Amino acid sequence: MNAMKRVEKPWGWELWWAVTDRYVGKVIHVRAGEALSLQYHQRKKESMLFWEGEGVLTLGDAERRVRPMEAVTIEPGTVHRIRAITDLTFMEVSTPEVDDVVRLADDYGRAASSPTETS
Repeated sequence: MNAMKRVEKPWGWELWWAVTDRYVGKVIHVRAGEALSLQYHQRKKESMLFWEGEGVLTLGDAERRVRPMEAVTIEPGTVHRIRAITDLTFMEVSTPEVDDVVRLADDYGRAASSPTETS
């Protein structure tokens, strides 16, 4: 059985519930009004299932509102960001390259264009 790990973030938290050599599973919670970095991944592919709350998903030049039971897959190289309108919780399953994050913009002063642990 995998040990779960909670990772505090400036915008909320992540609960890592599965970490293997083939995939990573997380529950991600973003507080209302907060946002993940505008970012892309060179190798990492992510699929998300929005569970509770509402937010705005940026994919490339497009934005769309997301609500519970909507799903999206983000291919490597796709610029993306999630902003929470209300408290927002979603599940993410990805390939295992958790350090593969290139930040283009960040509301919390974290370095741009440097690989970091996650979102």
